[in-house]
Amino acid sequence: MQRLHTILAALAIASAANAQIGQPYIHDPSTLAECDGKYYTFGTGGGGIISDDGWSWHSGADRPGGGAAPDMIKIGDRYLCIYGATGGGLGGGHSGRILTMWNKTLDPKSPDFKWSTAVEVCASDGMEDQDAIDPGVLLDPTTGRLWVSYGTYFGTIRLIELDPKTGFRVKGNKEKDIAIDCEATDLIYRNGWYYLLGTHGTCCDGVNSTYNIVVGRSRSVEGPYLDNVGRDMYHGGGKMVVAAGDRKTGAGHFGRTIIDEGIEVTSFHWEADFDQGGSSVLAIRPLLWKNDWPYAGDHFKGGTFEIESERRGYSLELAVDFVRMNVARRGGFGRPQADAAPPKPIENQTLDQVKGTWPEGDIAVRCGDYMFRPHQLWTITPVNEAGGYLSNSYFKITISGTDRALCATANKEVSTVPTFTGADEQLWRIEQAVDGTFRIMPKRIPGETDVNKKLCLYSIADSTPTLAEWDFNSDNSKWNLKELR
Repeated sequence: MQRLHTILAALAIASAANAQIGQPYIHDPSTLAECDGKYYTFGTGGGGIISDDGWSWHSGADRPGGGAAPDMIKIGDRYLCIYGATGGGLGGGHSGRILTMWNKTLDPKSPDFKWSTAVEVCASDGMEDQDAIDPGVLLDPTTGRLWVSYGTYFGTIRLIELDPKTGFRVKGNKEKDIAIDCEATDLIYRNGWYYLLGTHGTCCDGVNSTYNIVVGRSRSVEGPYLDNVGRDMYHGGGKMVVAAGDRKTGAGHFGRTIIDEGIEVTSFHWEADFDQGGSSVLAIRPLLWKNDWPYAGDHFKGGTFEIESERRGYSLELAVDFVRMNVARRGGFGRPQADAAPPKPIENQTLDQVKGTWPEGDIAVRCGDYMFRPHQLWTITPVNEAGGYLSNSYFKITISGTDRALCATANKEVSTVPTFTGADEQLWRIEQAVDGTFRIMPKRIPGETDVNKKLCLYSIADSTPTLAEWDFNSDNSKWNLKELR
């Protein structure tokens, strides 16, 4: 029993070490907003949290007005905040107001930091089947029109239109009911589809919360929003996007952030993180798409992998001599004779059997046919003390069983060094693309001062890895990480 407790404790520590770090404590987070190189998200009760790199979070974001469940969007050179002043049963009823306000910056230390006077854009009287709270905002990229969805389980989810120049309600606009049986909704647009993301289940009960995020889609922003089997969200439909997992429960308040073409993340909160005492925390996960339906990918934690090029399916490997395995063949063309003893398994080639043939200094890399050989096995490990990026810490990539590390070179190539030192060129940003493949980027190119945000591991030919600019439309940029069990 003591050994079981030790194992469970170790697993909990490992899980906590590879989650958003610092003080990621928030409830009902707004969609992530970037301002002057920092990330901000705002939550219920006022205020919010800030990150310099997208990985480590701390308090300090400032939002007046209190209330609940804000959303944030940048329009032109200003930030529009929308939030529920009351409602949701706060104060004992469902009489709610939703307000908007503007700011030139989100940095409380900036001389330009000043929120405009909040303006009411809709309300509920506490008697109707509606609760004006939990707004989510979409600036339609095809029309420039600004839409807001809002509401809770207490009645319907409604849609209204705002003026993107003023943040006021469009004159004469009439609200429209578009869904039921959810709350904390958000609207997004992609590939000709409008998506309504809703939070389903029970809220605000810590580890007992059943919150999860579901979705429907429509060709019109006004609906109807149907799920993957044709159920209208106005009649309770919704396809799962994020459910509980990894000792965390209560996924709610969806937000979408596009990092680069083909690289997206979803932000939301976990009502309870078991490894952080049941606290409500910010979560950032890869946002993947399949058949034009969104779903949250898994948080990448590392492991031992074959790193396989999407270009042809060849494996990243050390450029060393191939060492044959001297195993006697059985019968003709490997077939055992009829009276032969049953075949015995062949052990994999081991690192000790081949590492003596490798050079001692730097060794180049190439791509080749995968043969589950030691020079093709890579261990990817988070380096939490090295900082991070939006959704994860940096990683080191080493030949499994050794300290030999993959690195970027000053001439924008890739190689390996005998020992991992923690240098920036040996740290790697690993992000899952929307199609499930991975983008692998060095933190910094030797000799350059800025953190690298352009060059990724790239296959310029079937057997030649290099560094080149990310291109989501080219399989040269993409890699598959096939974990070895």
